[in-house]
Amino acid sequence: MSLYLDHNATTRVRPEAVAAVTRALEAGGNPSSVHAAGRAARAVVEQARQHVADLIAAPASTVVFTSGGTEANALAIESAVAAGSKRLIVSAIEHDSTQETARASGAAVEVLPVDGDGVADLGWLAERLGRWDAADGRPFVALMLANNETGVIQPVEEASKIVRAADGWLHVDAIQAAGKIVVDSRGIGADTLSVSAHKIGGPQGVGALTFGPRATLSRRQHGGGQERGRRGGTENVPGIAGFGAAAKAANARELEHQAAWRDAAAEKMKAAGAVVMGEAAPRLPQTLCVATPGFASELQVMALDLAGVMVSAGSACSSGKVKASPVLSAMGQGELASCAIRVSGGWDTTDADWNRFAEAWLEARARHAARRKEVA
Repeated sequence: MSLYLDHNATTRVRPEAVAAVTRALEAGGNPSSVHAAGRAARAVVEQARQHVADLIAAPASTVVFTSGGTEANALAIESAVAAGSKRLIVSAIEHDSTQETARASGAAVEVLPVDGDGVADLGWLAERLGRWDAADGRPFVALMLANNETGVIQPVEEASKIVRAADGWLHVDAIQAAGKIVVDSRGIGADTLSVSAHKIGGPQGVGALTFGPRATLSRRQHGGGQERGRRGGTENVPGIAGFGAAAKAANARELEHQAAWRDAAAEKMKAAGAVVMGEAAPRLPQTLCVATPGFASELQVMALDLAGVMVSAGSACSSGKVKASPVLSAMGQGELASCAIRVSGGWDTTDADWNRFAEAWLEARARHAARRKEVA
């Protein structure tokens, strides 16, 4: 029986979400129509909007549904540029959707560095904003709440104070954090904050962006004035219904017990020479990023896959070439950046799953060490 431990990539859809999607598909109706079917569809969308708002402690009126987390991040960045930001500060560990959008925006981009545990350097941020050139417009800073590879939780609330002192705009990618830890979008001082359904047990292809009073959103997708004029196009009612159901079902405390299971697995791996990334920093309770000197990421992933255990590499594969993880490289991990894997549990992961993973990895590690010894 296969074991899925790649929930940070996409988690299993919750039964509640499946049921909500099915009901919405069967009901039909365009939420912009004024007849009974349209009003029913609108009610589904607005109920889901409230559930998503509750998940991230935001007013429902500020939640804009998008096609996913990537579009939500892009909407925030492109809105800031449209509002006059000519220079963007993006942390070194941001998701590609944030980094690539920033680079494609036409604005200048600077990198907010992180330390060896992957925590943002707020001293650097304070110094940089302290000498901001007014000609560059309003400062824009992107700092995710929790990293998708290491699970390291960022000091976003402290960063927001620095950004606000400079009258800047702080965008927080909370896509990995939502549903795993408590997310209070207003409490942490986010001006915009993005979330995604398929990371919390909802369907793929739907996300949301919430914005505060200090952010001005500019519609980037034009059409019939949906989403209160902030995003054109007929709403994805089934996807949104599933998102809402998953948001309602998600509980930030349902995963906290996995920290002990994760750490027990990590201790076994460390005894075999592995190194836990971001171990000294606060992390998501169900995320483990671990590197093993001399044991390439792709070899670990393949060996585990053959054993029926699915995890992801800490490095990205492109055209058959393995590239060192930019996140781990930014943390100064050198060669370990090409020797890391990410293991991530979800709402249905058990202690036995973590144990099975650890045993499978130890066997793969032993076989690899034996082959290296034979070659030597």
